[in-house]
Amino acid sequence: MHKHPSALGVATTLTPAAPVTLIRPQAAARAARFFVEKFPGRSLYAVKANPSPDLLRTLWDSGISHFDVASIAEVRLVAETLPDAKLCFMHPVKAEEAIAEAYAVHGVRTFSLDTIDELEKIMRATNDATDLELCVRLRVSSEHSELSLASKFGAELGETRELLMATRQAADALGICFHVGSQAMSPQAYSDAIERVRAAIVDAAVTVDIIDVGGGFPSVYPGMEPVALENYFDAIHRGFESLPVSYSSELWCEPGRALSAEYSSIIVRVERRRGTELYINDGAYGALFDAAHIGWRFPVVLLRDEESDAAMTGFSFYGPTCDDMDHMVGPFMLPDDVATGDYIEIGMLGAYGCAMRTGFNGFTAETVVEVADEPMASLYAEPAPARRRATVIKLG
Repeated sequence: MHKHPSALGVATTLTPAAPVTLIRPQAAARAARFFVEKFPGRSLYAVKANPSPDLLRTLWDSGISHFDVASIAEVRLVAETLPDAKLCFMHPVKAEEAIAEAYAVHGVRTFSLDTIDELEKIMRATNDATDLELCVRLRVSSEHSELSLASKFGAELGETRELLMATRQAADALGICFHVGSQAMSPQAYSDAIERVRAAIVDAAVTVDIIDVGGGFPSVYPGMEPVALENYFDAIHRGFESLPVSYSSELWCEPGRALSAEYSSIIVRVERRRGTELYINDGAYGALFDAAHIGWRFPVVLLRDEESDAAMTGFSFYGPTCDDMDHMVGPFMLPDDVATGDYIEIGMLGAYGCAMRTGFNGFTAETVVEVADEPMASLYAEPAPARRRATVIKLG
């Protein structure tokens, strides 16, 4: 893998014709240490956010020893990359064959579920094992989050009594888990969800050994500047301490975005300008799926030796494919003199960017370069990273 001091240096030295993925292991390591040191419990990395083996090893080396896996492919990946890691199969609906392989071959003992049917499936697949940690997923509100996860999974309160009682009978350790949605913009999301957990425990009158508050911890993007993560941790800790759970109960969380967002970015080249529309060589079928399909605004910076003095203007992007859907509305704030042939860094793509890349129409990014400069925005850097024109601009 190539290494370079900075994103600007990559653009000016390599002058790449295809998109280049930049990785910053130091940023992921810093985020991992932050969670390990400050979250009042155990942090599981949600592998779906970015399954890069290099990232997994970086997180492991920085103290993350537990991993939230959602498929048998992720189980195999982490087991091969980090043989000593603890794997938690937290997808509530799994193939019976996947459960059996995870348990018998890879040593997985932690599974989530949200129905009696899934509980029965887990017990069949593990031959009624007696060493299982089973986490019942509750449905909670996503009202404080940018992306909802409230409709697909989770037992409603009226369904939890029977489910918790049955799971308690089957499990060596009983857990309750939930997910407040992606990019939760207020600690209140977790406080409200923990109150839902309290009601479920009281209703079922069961002893609970694990409270897993899931993911949803935010990163910083234009127009989405969350309060300090310590505020989230404080709200979770207060809620957890007030719950009627086992004296030895554990508190878990499953950060994905918060651990991986600052890990990578991409450099793209402008192939055409049409007014305030820029045609670039990556897009909706590459690392910019979220920008195209849910309107996510990522930080951007123009990479030139001489910094532009032009006024900042809001641009939209078109990706390289033949598809009209390959369109990122933005606005992405760049100097008004941006032109064909210029290079742009698009930041904070470590979460879900590379993970959702396809090869549609033959466009992809094969070059990966490790850089030593700071990410374009950070919740962890002290002081805040200084980058050319890379401040996060607040938009209405």
